[in-house]
Amino acid sequence: MIAVLGLLVGVLLGFVLQPDVPLGLEPYLPIAVVAALDAVFGALRAYLDGIFDDKVFVVSFISNVVIASGIVYLGDRLGVGGQLSTGVIVVLGIRIFTNVAAIRRHVFHA
Repeated sequence: MIAVLGLLVGVLLGFVLQPDVPLGLEPYLPIAVVAALDAVFGALRAYLDGIFDDKVFVVSFISNVVIASGIVYLGDRLGVGGQLSTGVIVVLGIRIFTNVAAIRRHVFHA
């Protein structure tokens, strides 16, 4: 319940304060959001499977964001940032859809 309250407070603060993302970080924000969503859907699936661990979730959340952003940063330095961004989005998208399918099976028993 504390996590849900923290999420709600964070979203409300984001709407009220409307923070600006520095120009240098703008290319990495969509990648970080998709990586974070992957961790969240993975945690929800683990919860439904009865194997959720909050430490694993926190480590997964942070490492997904850092690794995905790092891959895109490396791609930018090598001049292939767009291709690596697409690759990261595809891989994380597949993981998200896989987790959502498992969640759907748990919820609807189908």
